[in-house]
Order: sequence, then C-alpha cells, then structure tokens
Amino acid sequence: MRKIAPVLALLFCAATAAAREPQLMPPAQEPVTINADRIEGYANQETSAIGNAELRRGEVSIHAERLRYIYATDEVQASGGVRLSRGGDRMSGTGLRLRVRDSIGQFDQADYEFALRSRAGYGPVRARGKADVIKFESKDKYQLENASFTTCKPGNDDWYMQVGELDLDMTRDVGVARRGKLVFKGMPIVYVPWVDFPLHNQRKTGLLPPTIGSSGKSGVEIATPFYVNLAPNRDLTIEPRELSKRGLQLAAQFRYLDRKYDGSARFENLSNDRVRNIHRYATTLQHNQRFTSNLTGYVNINKVSDDNYFRDLSSRINLTSQTTLPREGLLSYSGGWWTASARAQRFQTLQDPANPVVEPYGRLPQFTLNAARQYVGGADLALASEFVQFYHPTSVVGGRLMLYPSASLPMILPGAYLTPKLGFHSTSYGLERNAAGTPDSIRRALPIASLDSGLSFERDTAFGGQKYRQTLEPRLYYLYVPYRDQSRIPLFDTGLADFNYAQIFSENLFNGSDRIADANQVTVAATSRLLSPSSGQEALKATVGQRFYFDNQQVALDNVTPTRTDKTSDFLAALSGRVSRNWSLDSALQYNSHRNFFQRLGVGVRYQPETAKVLNLGYRFTRDSLSQLDVSAQWPLGRGWYGVGRYNYSTRDNRLVEGLAGFEYNGGCWIGRLVLQRFAAATGTSTSALFVQLELNGFSRIGSNPLETLKRNVPGYSRINQTRPDTLPFDFYE
Repeated sequence: MRKIAPVLALLFCAATAAAREPQLMPPAQEPVTINADRIEGYANQETSAIGNAELRRGEVSIHAERLRYIYATDEVQASGGVRLSRGGDRMSGTGLRLRVRDSIGQFDQADYEFALRSRAGYGPVRARGKADVIKFESKDKYQLENASFTTCKPGNDDWYMQVGELDLDMTRDVGVARRGKLVFKGMPIVYVPWVDFPLHNQRKTGLLPPTIGSSGKSGVEIATPFYVNLAPNRDLTIEPRELSKRGLQLAAQFRYLDRKYDGSARFENLSNDRVRNIHRYATTLQHNQRFTSNLTGYVNINKVSDDNYFRDLSSRINLTSQTTLPREGLLSYSGGWWTASARAQRFQTLQDPANPVVEPYGRLPQFTLNAARQYVGGADLALASEFVQFYHPTSVVGGRLMLYPSASLPMILPGAYLTPKLGFHSTSYGLERNAAGTPDSIRRALPIASLDSGLSFERDTAFGGQKYRQTLEPRLYYLYVPYRDQSRIPLFDTGLADFNYAQIFSENLFNGSDRIADANQVTVAATSRLLSPSSGQEALKATVGQRFYFDNQQVALDNVTPTRTDKTSDFLAALSGRVSRNWSLDSALQYNSHRNFFQRLGVGVRYQPETAKVLNLGYRFTRDSLSQLDVSAQWPLGRGWYGVGRYNYSTRDNRLVEGLAGFEYNGGCWIGRLVLQRFAAATGTSTSALFVQLELNGFSRIGSNPLETLKRNVPGYSRINQTRPDTLPFDFYE
C-alpha cells in the first residue's frame, strides 16, 4: 500500500487512512512525527506504523518496515530494515528499541557509521563497522558487542579493528576496547586484550604498542612507550627501547605548561652498551619562566655521557652533527625603551677525533644593558653595553666591559630617506693567563660614523601574463671607522662575519666585540621587487650589491689571517621568488672580480605543480670548503604509489653527505611508508636508518615514523592524505 496523507493517531482508536500526521508532544520535548503507509494506535497510549514507516524528533530520524511508539515511556520499537540517523551518526540493523527522550536502548545486528570530531581546519573522520549489539546508555555513550571498527569507505575492508566489547564515552572523550585485534589485509597484526584510548584527539593515559625500526649502528630497535596524562597541562612519557646490538635503553620525558612557565625534561639511560662496554646517558632540561610582564628567564641544560653518544644512538643528522651542547641560564628585564639581562653559559664540547673543534669560551657571568629612545630632540639615541667574564680551562681568560652609545638623525621623505649616525665604541679588558708581553689591562676606544640613504620607485608592469607592481630601491651606505691597534686583544667570542647582503650594511666585518675593523668605504646596492597590486605579496625579488674601499684594511683577526687590500669587495647578487605558477627559484652568488672566480654560489630550483608532487634541484659551492649537489623529490608513480628520495653528494670530498630513498602507498584509508636513510655521522663514518610505517587514516600509525625525516630532506613534501588530522585519535606509535 502506497503512503497516503499522515494521520493524527491520537484522535482515533484505529485508522486505515489519515488526513494529517500525528503530533506527539511529551512535556518540554520537541514533537514526534510519524509517517507510514498505514498507521494504527490508541489515544495517549501507543501508535503503530506499518510500511515505509518513519519517526522523527529533532535530529533523530528512524526508518523501518514496522514502528511502534509507546507514549508513556517515550519508547520506539522498530523492526525490518531499521535505519537510525542522529546528527552525523547513522546506523542500520534488524531491530531497535530506543527511549527517544533518554537515548537509552539497543540496536541488534547493526551496521554503524559515526562522525568523529577532528581538529579545526580538517573535515570529520568517519568511522564505520558492524556490531551484534549496540547499546545506547545515553545520548553520548555507546556499548558495542562483537564489533568491528574502520575508517575505510564502504566496500573496502583493508583494515579494521575487531573487538569483543567497545565502549565509547563521548562525554569523557574515552574509548575502551576489550578482546581486540587489528586486522590488515585479512591478517591480524596486533592483538589488544584491553586498551583505552582517546576520542576527539584528546590525550589519554595508556600503553602504546611498540615502535619498530632499524639503524646500522644499533641494529633492530623496539620501543614500548607508556603515556601518562598527569593533568591538562602536564604529561609524562616513559619509553623502554631495546637495541639489539647495544642493550636496553630507558627514556623518560616530562612536559609542562602554565600561564607563567613552560618547559620539558628528558632523560635517557643505557646502563651497559654492549658495543662500547660503557654506561651511557643523556639529559636535557629546558624551562621558560615569566615572573612578571617585564621579567622573564630561561634555563637550558644539556649533557651526554660521551662524545659519540648522538653519533651512535640517534638516527637524525641534526643530532649526530652536534659539536657543542649549551648549559645556560638567563634573566631578562624589559623596561620598555631599555632591556637588561644576566646570563651564565658554558658548553659541553663533543669532539670528533678526525675533525677536532676548539672548545668555546664560557660566559660566567654576562650582563647586558641596551636602550633606545626615538625622537629625542629630533634624534634617535641608542646604547649597547655589556660586561662579561670569560672562562676557559686552558686558554687566556678575563673580563670585558663594552659601552657603545650612538645617535642618529633619520630624515624621511616620500620615496627617500637619509640617516646620518655617530657612535663611540669603548672597550676595556682585564686579563689573566695572558701571553708573555701582553698587559693585564687593555683599553680601546674609537668613533664610528655612517650615512645611510635610499630611494624607492614604483611602476605597474606585467610578467608571465600577470599584472604586478614593480619597485626599484637603490641604497647607498657610507661607513667610517678609524684604525686602532688591536693585535694584543685576545679572541674570546669573535670571528669573521659571513659576507652576505645583510652584512655589507653592518658597521663591523667581525662578529663579537674583540675586533672592530677600520673602514672608509661605501656600499652601493639595489633591490627590485614584483608585488601583487591587490595583496602586496612579494612574488619575485632581485638584489645586487658591492662595497667600494677607499683605504686598505689594517685590523686583522689574528697574526696569520691576511688583511684586505682590494679596492672593491666581492660582487653579491640574489634572485628569489616564484617565476611561474609551478616553478620557484632561490639563488645567490658571490663573485670575486679581481681573481675572476666565484667565492660562493647557491642555486635552488623547485617544480611543484600540485600537492605531493615536487622536485628540488640545488647546488651549493664555497671555495676551498664546500661543493654539494642536492636533488630531492616526492613524485606519484601511479596506482597509489609515490616515490620519495634525496641525494646530497659532496663533489669536493667524493662522498655521500645524506641520501634517502623510499616509497609511499596510498591505499585510500591507509598509507604505507618504507624509507631508507644514510648520512655522514662523523668524519669518515656513516650511519643508516630504516623506517617502516603503516598509517591507518583517522585511527593509528604503526611502526617507525619517517615524517619528520621526509619533511626535512624533501622541501615541499606533502602528506599524501593531507585531509586527515595531524593527531590521530588512537596513535600507537606517535
């Protein structure tokens, strides 16, 4: 019988046809409406709907072949092709009993689909599965018996979680699974007798299944982390890590966050390294403190047991390449136009026998006072000052007091500026253990004068079929510093500054205060930019610059390094930006016109037509020290396969600096990753690491995580399942 007009069942004891649909209104509740081919009922007692039956109340919708609604208990009983929709959740099964007002009831032989909430900026993760029974304990509490769980689309069961019991409590963002196993491609890969896990990306105390990886120096690595959610702003992770070649390592990390402080502490301990037969450990403590709105401080303490700790036990090149570990504390006070700080600093130096490094000086203590006031009688006033006591176990030590007041007079017009500046740099030293013939006290004072000027022009133009606003910004900078003999001053923290576009406008070609270079020179430079006329965003930038010297340089870094006698500096040029929709460029060069060679050259080109499709080509050259070819890519290979790789080769040393090769596979609801990495750990030695990961979209990652390594090695790398949240609700291995 086809559906006819709805019936107001409360007005009839029995009816086979109706004029309008019923409006059942329990107190303070939304009305219940029922549609069906046939409706029967008793006034204020119950209504039965037969054939294409439908019951609605608010966001709840129930469809079935037969429906029975009991008014007194607000209960609906449904059978035959039952479908329930509530918010973003949908279920279907053979039978349903539900107290609509209280959301208490039971669904038999049910298929379900839940919308799990995700982080802002991402769409919801949809989970589905089957269950013999779904018990509704309240609107936000479910209990599933003999159930499966997956985020794969219907018709795809590449992976699923099979559990005896599954409790979902949305009010506490907690799920509990009992007697479970994770099945991938029809094969159980993880058994879980009992586990509780967070919903909606919240943190939850619990044991995480192990991380599995491999490295050339430590062998097979298996870690079993345990996460403790101590408080909303504190957590602790304890991670036993078994290294097949070396033994058992225990690591623990404590993190905390508050309105006035934050930080973390990490400790690693390997009681007996079977390879080196020694006790090995590492400690890191980082703490930031905001005492008041003006007074802040931090502590950063790092220590390892031996020089080779990171080279032997880490699979990250940024750790294995470390040579100095800071141990320092700082207090800083900001008074608005002035700031003051106090710091104590030392270092642990990690030596590479094939390439030893000089231990840096410690600062015990260091005090600074810096101030800047603008528009004081039309001038800008500034003060830079410092007192520091340098410490070293073997070399000359002493204290240094530096004062540098200055005044500048900026004159700014539309499209032009002119800024003369005059300062007086004064430095005093008190030395101990100094070389023979060097006095215990040394003083140096000299004026510093400069004149900075520039112009700015604009015009509308077109490039690559797009309209832009082009600028031309010439700049002229003159610097004068008289000569002072500084050959007897020791080098505590000073070295030759890197020569680049920013440095050619600086007042000193040395870093630190132990050397102030004499200067009588002018810098000529120009910059041109292509800007979007609507947003002002920079699309392309070109820069050129060069210094012209009127006198030879006399101040040297030491008695060995020669001073400059050329009348011009190396020529600098750079071009960077997006040259087309898919191509971008970042290049810079330093050319010595007197000797007709490049001192430095860096070229980087990126082709990125779409997400997860990028190719990077680069070359870096520094005369007498560096020559590296760098190629990296992430590229689709077809049928869900992607290749990732990097080849960074030193043509000067004829060796691989860092190499990476791997594959990713997008299975729709899961991602597989296999990545092999090899890199130079120390002079003449290399190490390898193997990453194998299975990522189940919206649920878990299993295996060793290569994502950080891929992002660092392949600029522009994209996850091939970008729409999923960064944090998974049940993350075994993260």
